[in-house]
Amino acid sequence: MPQLILVRHAKSDWGEPGLRDHDRPLNARGERDAPVLAARLAVARDADPDAFGIARVLSSTAQRARSTAEHFGAALGIPVEFDEALYLAPAETLLATAAAANVDGVLLVAHDPGISGLAHRLSSGGIDRMPTCAVARFAWRGGTWAEAITRPAEAWSVDAPREGRRG
Repeated sequence: MPQLILVRHAKSDWGEPGLRDHDRPLNARGERDAPVLAARLAVARDADPDAFGIARVLSSTAQRARSTAEHFGAALGIPVEFDEALYLAPAETLLATAAAANVDGVLLVAHDPGISGLAHRLSSGGIDRMPTCAVARFAWRGGTWAEAITRPAEAWSVDAPREGRRG
């Protein structure tokens, strides 16, 4: 059963003039939110392990995404793999990368606008925007990634630091 968890990187720091976008770290709120959302996902997985088949954690190489992904990888006990192609990637690239991971369950940490665009598409418009550190979970019943990427998910949910769960 294909399953995709999208995580928008946690809140980043804009305080250092001249710092390249790729190198921006998390700010204090991001450092606070990322482990909280990662722990909530791990608790949900532990409560229903049959519903969570996450085998790979893939992340953009940007510092803010790397830091966010490391919190999720640690909470889930899965090593993080970094992929330059995920940095500021459009929705199509994000979905193709997940499908090409060659496992049923993928957690992907990336950026807007691609991550919000993909969440909107996979939720049939139910998710308008992914706030920083939001976690959206999508599942398709049966089938393959090749089939899943052509249609919205059959089930989805979203969790965000300030908004809580819905879906």
